[in-house]
Amino acid sequence: MSDGTPVRPESRSRRPPLIAPAAVEGPTKFGAARLSIVSNSVLIALKIAAGAITGSIAIITEAVHSSIDLIASVVAYLSLRKADEPADADHMYGHAKVENIAAAIEGMLILVGAGVILYESVHRLSAGGGGIDHIGVGIAVIGVSAVVNVIVSTYLYRQAAAHDSPALEGDAAHLRADAATSFAVLVGLVLIEVTGLEELDAIVALLVGSAIVYAGVRILSRSTRVLIDEALPAEELDVVRREIAEFPSGELVGYHKLRGRRAGSARHIDLHLQFAPGTSLERAHEVAHELQGAVRRELPGADLLIHMEPSRRRSRRTEDDGPGAGATEAG
Repeated sequence: MSDGTPVRPESRSRRPPLIAPAAVEGPTKFGAARLSIVSNSVLIALKIAAGAITGSIAIITEAVHSSIDLIASVVAYLSLRKADEPADADHMYGHAKVENIAAAIEGMLILVGAGVILYESVHRLSAGGGGIDHIGVGIAVIGVSAVVNVIVSTYLYRQAAAHDSPALEGDAAHLRADAATSFAVLVGLVLIEVTGLEELDAIVALLVGSAIVYAGVRILSRSTRVLIDEALPAEELDVVRREIAEFPSGELVGYHKLRGRRAGSARHIDLHLQFAPGTSLERAHEVAHELQGAVRRELPGADLLIHMEPSRRRSRRTEDDGPGAGATEAG
């Protein structure tokens, strides 16, 4: 419409949200983090016992890996609790970035675990290794560990997606890497049982440690990009552009200086909206609120800061005017 009549958001076409509503509500993510802590604690005990019984360096390094996973799970749980706290006088934008800090810590812990595994593997190879006994016990424990970690990590990945949680995603990546290494160790133990080549134990552990490095670097890279305020993905900013282009109001004629960043599962977006000559401040404010509501239906919980300014144009522009445009018009 171009007559200035308010358009109710309910009358506009609905799209499925780009971010799940659970990203900003629901306690399930805390239960997922607690489950990770419990499963890691049980698996550590099993692996230490199996490593002591068999003497396998691969199983012992698996226990070390699970211990690091446990630390990461505790960090994830505590970060979720802190990130869920509301904004206060000292943290006016909230505590959501604590999740990204936790994800960075988890990435570093993965790299520490990989370093321990690589060192122990090289040491065992250079020292010639020791005998491995009761391989059947090791095969059983590692097999159980792999299955448990696949189940728990799958659940964590689902909860991470539902809550858009970097901390849970990092925890899930930890457990999925642990599952992958468990399967590799399982294959190595079976080969040792079949071939009698005990050197395969350290070789498998060496390959496992190398693979874990990739997971750690990936998580660390993603979390640090958020911490230095990397721009939101194009598809999320496109939500704002599309809503502006489709907004049924003749007063809204353009926008510029659109930018956005992420903190945990929160999105912070700001932009300048340009209005046709003669548009009242009251009407511009109403349009801005309607636009905010439309964007938040697709990006639940997004925090939009909108600056309103006049324009000499009377027709709609559907592209960003650029960072410097509108300066003379706003003056």
